[in-house]
Amino acid sequence: MRVLLVDDQPAYLRAMSAVVQETDGFEVVGRAFSGEDSLSLAAHVAPDLVLMDVNLPGIDGLEATRRLRQLPSSPVVLLLSTYDDDAGALFVAESGAAAYLSKSRFGPDQLEAAWSGVIR
Repeated sequence: MRVLLVDDQPAYLRAMSAVVQETDGFEVVGRAFSGEDSLSLAAHVAPDLVLMDVNLPGIDGLEATRRLRQLPSSPVVLLLSTYDDDAGALFVAESGAAAYLSKSRFGPDQLEAAWSGVIR
């Protein structure tokens, strides 16, 4: 699974990268620091999955997700943030993302479970 990581905080981007690398079958193919960067990078690396922070400078994660979902071969997008799950559910409905994951609980098990839920 080819994964694009999007977060404006370098420390969390490194943490997401470590989680993806620890998860069997998943490979980081790109890292972006903004919504705009995620759109241009996705066009070049053609990820299967995008892990998208909700709060980004410029185009936020919700708008970037909407735009990614309009691509001819759009990737699956999982939103991540520190908001509670109720807010996450609203973000998913608003943006067209496949699911929402809390940053505080994000790990290999959550990534695998979210992916399994998406590909049913």
